[in-house]
Amino acid sequence: MAEPKGTKTITLGPEQEQPSPESFGQRKRPEIGQFRLQVDRQTKASYTTREAAEAAGLAIKKTYPILQVVVHDAAEGVHQPIELPSA
Repeated sequence: MAEPKGTKTITLGPEQEQPSPESFGQRKRPEIGQFRLQVDRQTKASYTTREAAEAAGLAIKKTYPILQVVVHDAAEGVHQPIELPSA
């Protein structure tokens, strides 16, 4: 094989000593509430009251009835499935 004619060098600027601010993306989200809304075993949101979590879960369940929607109480470790009301 032929050897490369030249090499490229990349010079970087001075290193930043300041840590970048922590951004919450897909990997890490802040958990502020005790009640977590889970859809198909994936945590989607966190709420401070059970009623708010159940209302959001019921809205999702009405739109997509085949999904498994659960409210998880982090303090007690209890899962409560959301079911559609009988007509």
